[in-house]
Amino acid sequence: MTEEYEGDPLDLLVRSTQDLLRPEELVSEATRDIVKDEIRHYIEKKLKDDPRLAADLREAIHQLLEARAREYGALLRVGALTARLGVSTLPEDVRRMISQQIVGLVSSELGQIAEKAL
Repeated sequence: MTEEYEGDPLDLLVRSTQDLLRPEELVSEATRDIVKDEIRHYIEKKLKDDPRLAADLREAIHQLLEARAREYGALLRVGALTARLGVSTLPEDVRRMISQQIVGLVSSELGQIAEKAL
């Protein structure tokens, strides 16, 4: 949504500058960044002091990423099977045409995904 300002261009410039430099927002963002940095440093120190905890955390993150990858694989499989089910309900000539198009599309998309992932 755009606001329309009436008045001379200098007035417009002053108002837009004030909108960009709202001190309360700048202070709030700066404070949030400082707090996040302090928390990050505190956590990093704890992990440095306890190598076993750091290793366990890395392992848990690795397991989470593997689980997400398996989830995405399962979703792709469900999507493919749903498409096969839908295609199987079509007349034979339409089924052949759509099957060829789906195979081409899926092959192309999976190839692009694999290239991006590698």
